[in-house]
Amino acid sequence: MAAEPTRPIKIIAAADDFGTPLKDTLVAHLRSLQIQVEDLGTTSYYSAGAEVGRRVSQSSSSSDADEIRGLVACGTGAGVSIFANKFPGVYAATCLSPSDAVNARSINNSNVLAVSGKSTSADAAVEILDAWLNTPFKAACPANDGQPWPQEIHSFLDNSLSEMAEIGKGETLDTCAVCCLVKNRELNPIDIIPGGSMKILRESPTSAFVRFKAGSVEPAHHHTFGHDLVVIEGKKSVWNLTKEERYDLTVGDYLFTPPGDVHRVKYFEDTQFFIKWDGHWDMFFDEDLPTAKNALHNDFGFN
Repeated sequence: MAAEPTRPIKIIAAADDFGTPLKDTLVAHLRSLQIQVEDLGTTSYYSAGAEVGRRVSQSSSSSDADEIRGLVACGTGAGVSIFANKFPGVYAATCLSPSDAVNARSINNSNVLAVSGKSTSADAAVEILDAWLNTPFKAACPANDGQPWPQEIHSFLDNSLSEMAEIGKGETLDTCAVCCLVKNRELNPIDIIPGGSMKILRESPTSAFVRFKAGSVEPAHHHTFGHDLVVIEGKKSVWNLTKEERYDLTVGDYLFTPPGDVHRVKYFEDTQFFIKWDGHWDMFFDEDLPTAKNALHNDFGFN
């Protein structure tokens, strides 16, 4: 049997400019029902959804998890829902009808209601909100023709709560946009420099992802173009022989080398970096590899 409706003791609400009039109407309705409302006001649609999602997420691990919910509104109701759902423990649903609201509560145990300020009237939104407030998890709903869920579906829905909470845990997500560009792509060896490999990501202007093994050396060379690089992983040093300057670079460091500047490079760890330049790739060596290694050994004591 479905549980009796348990109304939340608190609703956290927010909206963007397109959803604010509807949100204000629903906040007034909630307060008339003696439900506490924390109205975060008006902000951009992603901030509205994200802030309500964050606050509901924080409460989802407390004893008040079933009593604190969220209300978000934007033009369509979709954007705020998407951003609210970025947070663990948040089950935001965009509802355009009372049937949507009943289904969202019955099947998904929705704890954040998203509504459309552009396509939903004030009266319809109040009906949607009331349906969402008054429907307990696993209640009979339109998705099952208004009939009670059979026992096997009850068990499935019960398990879904714990299973959904585990989605994404233990997974390491690569949040580096550059690394995502090169993921699962094979880098091609740089034949003229042992230990190096490169993958062109885009041409004109050209960008590439480059790797060098620890101990690799780029002999002194120059290009007809200037290039920007950012170190993604590892440690390297660049000697700009034209300017008689040395740059020690590690993760997150940036360096611009002007066109024509002669430079030598030493890699102390397995190193990856993103590099960008204008024009076609060229590389003119000013010394050979043995000379470069000898210069590094004599001048700086490197092997």
